[in-house]
Amino acid sequence: MNFIEAIILAIIEGLTEFLPVSSTGHMIIGSSLMGIENDEFVKLFTIVIQLGTILSVVVLYFKRFFQSFDFYFKLLVAFIPAAVFGLLLSDMIDQLLESPLAVAISLVVGGIILLFADKWFDKPTIDSTDDISYPTAFKIGLMQCLAMIPGVSRSGATIVGGMSQKLSRKAAAEFSFFLAVPTMFGATSKKLYDFYKSGYELSGEQINLLLIGNVIGFIVAIIAIKSFIGFVTKYGFRAFGWYRIVVGGIIVILLLAGIDLQVM
Repeated sequence: MNFIEAIILAIIEGLTEFLPVSSTGHMIIGSSLMGIENDEFVKLFTIVIQLGTILSVVVLYFKRFFQSFDFYFKLLVAFIPAAVFGLLLSDMIDQLLESPLAVAISLVVGGIILLFADKWFDKPTIDSTDDISYPTAFKIGLMQCLAMIPGVSRSGATIVGGMSQKLSRKAAAEFSFFLAVPTMFGATSKKLYDFYKSGYELSGEQINLLLIGNVIGFIVAIIAIKSFIGFVTKYGFRAFGWYRIVVGGIIVILLLAGIDLQVM
């Protein structure tokens, strides 16, 4: 991987991580088209650059993160299911990650759900993340576990999960952003631990790639989050549903064309 490829992947990550479109699906297409070898560092890179996107959430919602301990307890309750299932099902998740077709199917199915989500959950009663109860937070955390299936989209699962619990589109999206912080930090920490435990070491160039990736991801994610909140509040999720279906179709077409897709 060179610096140009690292920048492009970081842009993809920053744009798609917090949108309900599956960053995994986009990483597959982007890395395959650029011919990036799917080695251990590339796998590490795609996870570690999430630190930049995490920081974007903290910066944009700085006051919210330092408002009350109740906020952190709710995030912890929502985070627990993913932490438990992630450890128990890690081998199964790795096997699913080897199937681009599984990613494509998840994209299409998730897209169909988003086409109707606004109609299914059109009577919200919770318009602020402050009003989320602990049981509701836990249920949203359970929905996040669906994102362990590649292509489902972590943000998509948690946003739809929130809307199913009577959250408004804005409140569901914001809680999804907040929940991303412990979830993605945990995933990054585990990936770094596994990387070094396996005997790998980072070279100076690789460290520079990780730094530039995080900086680019941070900047792009800030733009994406601001734009996303305004868009879904006004227009809903239907456009993202169609977009997911198109991306899933593109992956299927590439597979039928005999292109060897590298799953991240």
